[in-house]
Amino acid sequence: LSPLSFQSLLVLGLVAAVCLGLNLLFLTVYLICLCCCKRDQDPESKRPHSCCVTWMAVTAGLICCAAVGVGFYGNSETNDGVFQLLYALDHANQTLTGIDSVVASTTLQMQGALEQHLARLNELLASRGDYVQTLKFTQQLAGSIVLQLQGLPAWQGVSTELTELSGQVAYVEYYRWLAYLLFFILVLTVCLLACLGLAKHSRCLLLLMLCCGLLMLVLSWASMAVDTAAAVGTSDFCVAPDKFIMNQTDDEISAEVVHYYLYCDQSLSSPFQQVWGGGHPLWCCLGLGGVCDCAHSPLQALTVFQRSLTTMQIQIQGLIQYALPLFPTAEKDLLGVQQLLNSSETSLHQLTALLDCRGLHKDYLDGLIGICYDGVEGLLYLGLFSLLAAAAFSTVICAAPRAWQQLAGRCRDYDDMDEEDPFNPAARRMAAHRPPRGQLRSFCSYSSSLGSQSSLQPPAQTVSNAPVSEYMNQAVLFGGNPRYENVPLIGRGSPPPTYSPSMRATYLAVTDEHVRHRGDFPA
Repeated sequence: LSPLSFQSLLVLGLVAAVCLGLNLLFLTVYLICLCCCKRDQDPESKRPHSCCVTWMAVTAGLICCAAVGVGFYGNSETNDGVFQLLYALDHANQTLTGIDSVVASTTLQMQGALEQHLARLNELLASRGDYVQTLKFTQQLAGSIVLQLQGLPAWQGVSTELTELSGQVAYVEYYRWLAYLLFFILVLTVCLLACLGLAKHSRCLLLLMLCCGLLMLVLSWASMAVDTAAAVGTSDFCVAPDKFIMNQTDDEISAEVVHYYLYCDQSLSSPFQQVWGGGHPLWCCLGLGGVCDCAHSPLQALTVFQRSLTTMQIQIQGLIQYALPLFPTAEKDLLGVQQLLNSSETSLHQLTALLDCRGLHKDYLDGLIGICYDGVEGLLYLGLFSLLAAAAFSTVICAAPRAWQQLAGRCRDYDDMDEEDPFNPAARRMAAHRPPRGQLRSFCSYSSSLGSQSSLQPPAQTVSNAPVSEYMNQAVLFGGNPRYENVPLIGRGSPPPTYSPSMRATYLAVTDEHVRHRGDFPA
């Protein structure tokens, strides 16, 4: 990175830190204002804002789910872009390795097997000076091919650097993808913990939710800083990738070759292959004989390879045609030289295809598209995820004090309840742990309730005790202890307890009879 780019990344990191500080300052001011408003309120007006807490929790959950969805998409896009870059690097590395392999194999053939065949042919054809001169010329052409192949750029260093770069990028991308995946799971876990704390009305879960919310808030802004810095740094590279690559190129690779592969302009000629530009014979410009000026004949490596190989094939074909009938023992070596030349021609075509700019230029464009489009797009989505996650956890932190206030209000309401109230659920739970009371008499029973109004009824009114025992059994069955009422059930204006079908029928019959008897007496 240039000093200017490094300073830009530092500025972005400072901006993210300032945003985190402002966010924490806002939360602190909010909590202080909430505490002050709570003190200024009258004790009678301090009621929990359950609706506000619920809506804040719902909002935080929705924002959290949206953030995780955006984060998964951004993480996948970034991963796809990086793997497209890795594929391009591997393919380019295979191309460069193939160039070195073809050059090495062709050089070995020219220096090893071909020289051996030519040495034996010199012995067999020693009696004919013209044939020996042809073999010597062929050997010089083979030496010129080896010399031109050695003048090609050595791609081994570039291939090694690409291999190291590919390994480092793959290593960093794996742990980056895994870290974000764990971060998404942690975000969902904290949101689930917040919902569980609000649903269970647990102070411990609320405290844990508050601490985790603060931690996730800091992590969200840190992720925002990393994503923004990575996106900006990648964008700086994508603006002028050719300058960056040319600055990083090894000295063994000329600027002309790098420019050829980066731009692949069809109007420009290949630095490895040009059309024959001189009016001099090939062996003159190769220094094989004669005096000539070849400064204006830009022969390049593949051109020399191709023309030298063609000349050698013509020379060997002439020897096969004219020398073989006179020297039959030279057939094996002549056919061997011809086979080597045919193999070298195949290698020439492979080398021409590998050195063509279109293959490496396509890999170069694929890598740029992967990192500059998919990669940067994924980083921007990850930055949006960080913003949404920060907003969600800020909402969770704002909801925690109100939820705590709501729990405190519920505790005060339970403390203010009358334990003797038969409709208080807490009193019923407490009654289950008390020892059973002794049997009270008819003043608290159903029969006593009827007897308390005997002055308003005729003496002949009698009621069976069966419903009373059934009512007591029902009370023991559902309440754990018999319910004793200190007010008569008839005419007291309060809701009666739950009756069984038979008890309800008996109660309605007695009530109707009671009303009918009261109508017989004058008021």
